[in-house]
Amino acid sequence: MLYNGGSIGDKKMSAEKSKKNNYRKQVVWFWILFTFPVLALFLFVISVRFFSNLPDTEALQNPKTNLATEIFSGDMKVLGKYYAENRTNVKFKGLSPNVINALIATEDARFYSHSGVDVRALGRAVFGAATGSGSSGGGSTITQQLAKMLFPREDLHGFSLISRKIKEWIIAVKLEREYTKEEIVAMYLNKFDFINSAVGIKSASQIYFGTTPDSLHIEQAAMLVGMAKNPSLFNPNRFPDRAKGRRNTVIVQMNKYGYLTDQQRDSLQKLPLKLNFHPEDHNDGLAPYFREYLRDVFMKKWCEENPKPDGTKYDIYRDGLKIYTTIDSRMQRYAEAAVTEHLKDLQASFFKECKQKRNAPFAWNVSKDEIKSIMEQGMKRSDRYRMLKKAGMNESDIEKKFKIPVAMTIFTWNGEKDTIMTPWDSIRYYKGFLQTGFMSMEPQTGYIKAWVGGIAHKFFQYDHVQIGHSRQVGSTFKPFIYALAIQEGYSPCYRVPNVKTCIDMPDGQPVYCPDNAGGEEKLNGRMLTLQQALAYSINYISAYLIKQFGPQAVVDMARRMGVVSPIDAVPSICLGTPEISVFEMVGANSTFANKGTWIQPTFVTRIEDKNGNVLTDFFPRTEEVLSEEKAYVMLQLMKGVVQIGTGCRLRYKYKLTMPIAGKTGTTQNNSDGWFMGITPDLVSGCWTGAEDRAVHFDRTEMGQGASMALPIWAKYMQKVYADKTIKISKEEFDKPVKKMDIEMDCSKYNKDFEKGVESINSEETFY
Repeated sequence: MLYNGGSIGDKKMSAEKSKKNNYRKQVVWFWILFTFPVLALFLFVISVRFFSNLPDTEALQNPKTNLATEIFSGDMKVLGKYYAENRTNVKFKGLSPNVINALIATEDARFYSHSGVDVRALGRAVFGAATGSGSSGGGSTITQQLAKMLFPREDLHGFSLISRKIKEWIIAVKLEREYTKEEIVAMYLNKFDFINSAVGIKSASQIYFGTTPDSLHIEQAAMLVGMAKNPSLFNPNRFPDRAKGRRNTVIVQMNKYGYLTDQQRDSLQKLPLKLNFHPEDHNDGLAPYFREYLRDVFMKKWCEENPKPDGTKYDIYRDGLKIYTTIDSRMQRYAEAAVTEHLKDLQASFFKECKQKRNAPFAWNVSKDEIKSIMEQGMKRSDRYRMLKKAGMNESDIEKKFKIPVAMTIFTWNGEKDTIMTPWDSIRYYKGFLQTGFMSMEPQTGYIKAWVGGIAHKFFQYDHVQIGHSRQVGSTFKPFIYALAIQEGYSPCYRVPNVKTCIDMPDGQPVYCPDNAGGEEKLNGRMLTLQQALAYSINYISAYLIKQFGPQAVVDMARRMGVVSPIDAVPSICLGTPEISVFEMVGANSTFANKGTWIQPTFVTRIEDKNGNVLTDFFPRTEEVLSEEKAYVMLQLMKGVVQIGTGCRLRYKYKLTMPIAGKTGTTQNNSDGWFMGITPDLVSGCWTGAEDRAVHFDRTEMGQGASMALPIWAKYMQKVYADKTIKISKEEFDKPVKKMDIEMDCSKYNKDFEKGVESINSEETFY
């Protein structure tokens, strides 16, 4: 009984004790719930008052963000970027709902119901930390994370960390007052660094999936949002399985909060990542030579001459400029493809010829001393040499270093190749590659549509369109002489005896008597019209004309047509000795297609700041050089080159039947091959040759402009004409409105000539 009675008494006492404890807990929780908001408000007020280093309204309205400068083509494709961080902002309306839903479901489910700080989530996080529970989740909202990204904190501990956390709460609340929820989401996704040079959702979409933010599929958006937890840990390029697991967690969250059905969740989780990973590299993509010239020359000068309103200079790597160019992405792609197709075959032919050369790739008549000099110059221009020199190594030791085999990756037309080679041998190897420069321009506007400065920017960074002034232009210079003759009253049918012309030289120099070359000798002594002489590129006739007007008049004509490269006013320019860039030559020849008016080649139309404000508009300069009638006469003269002369393979081999005016050019020893091609809507020019003039084809059949350069022009035009989205005329050149008083029909003068030269293949005997 005592046992039972004691047991009942103990139970009664225990019940009363439990009741008291429950009452105490309720009181404690009452005061906690009552004082927490008051305490939180007190801390908030204290924080606002004493955290004096918080960003002000101006900083919140205009947070500093490094933005990439974008380069746009004329058809509004992004050609490339210049950046310190590869970031381009996108507005909320440019985001796929998939990425928005994934972000909110994973990072901040109550995003639309709080004002920057989610008290409920924060309390859960504090409780989890206090109890050691790992399932309570984090307390940072999207807005708080944005605050942390916009105003980064240092690595803090203890009270400093708590203080900094409170600052972030305050900044988050301020951000919510300054921006809409949609703007905050867009800012967050634009600011986040997805690594692998993908800063912001636009770059990440392109680099990881080759798409745009508005086109992200659910599984793609989930993977990118999953990276927000820890981009290095969930790097899909290095840890695909880990990234897939994290992606699936995001998909589960999207299902949990009603963004996906159970069926969608299950099917999406089974999908592979399907990365289309291609990190951006300035050597890749369209128009790398053009983009580099734009960066290193044009924009450098523009930034010097166009400061910001506050006097500081624009930074193309951080200020998010937008550069609108004239390049047409389709035509640029065709130009690069034409270069690749032709140079790959041409290089194979050259390597085949090199097997017969003792000093390959150098020509048979190049001495050992000349070769050594060329090689040493190549060594001294290399990055390896500059690094060794900077390290204090002397010339002798550097040369020894260059002859020690090392592992390297080299260029081949069949792709990059890993090999072991001495740096000295690699210089010789690269000397054997044929290079090219190609440019295409709209003659009525001056807009450059395509620019190919070389064969592979990663390995050969010298631009042969604008920077390359060091190569002679050969017979492509002759139209300047003929244009002067037409301007002075000559007609295409004016006949000149094809005999040697000698020109007196000043200061007791020997008389200058240039010879004809190749098949030209077969026509020696005949009477030729100017039309025939230009078609067959006869040196005697060029010498005759320059003797009539003087070298300085020809130089002046070239100057008026936009040539700025140095030209000595000497008789030898009649054979094309001046060194002129492809850029200038295309611009000059556009004068004929533009009815006698030279128009400045233009490749940028405007530059805007990051907000779309126009900073500069660009308009080409013009100058009237020839009358419309005489420009038309020049076109008829140059059409003869394609119809009967050195460019006739455009007709019989490449089947280009539309009106074409042109001029081939070949320099001494076949070191340079040129072709300038003119159609009513496009003027394009090409140079092909090796880096050093001592490297060239031995046979003119392969080394002439018709073989080295003309095929690139032909392949390019074939592709352009085949693209029905590009509106290029196949009609005749416009005839002048004014009645022509210049004799154009030279057929009656050609009958005797034609009888005597029926067996001559003009393309292979004249160049």
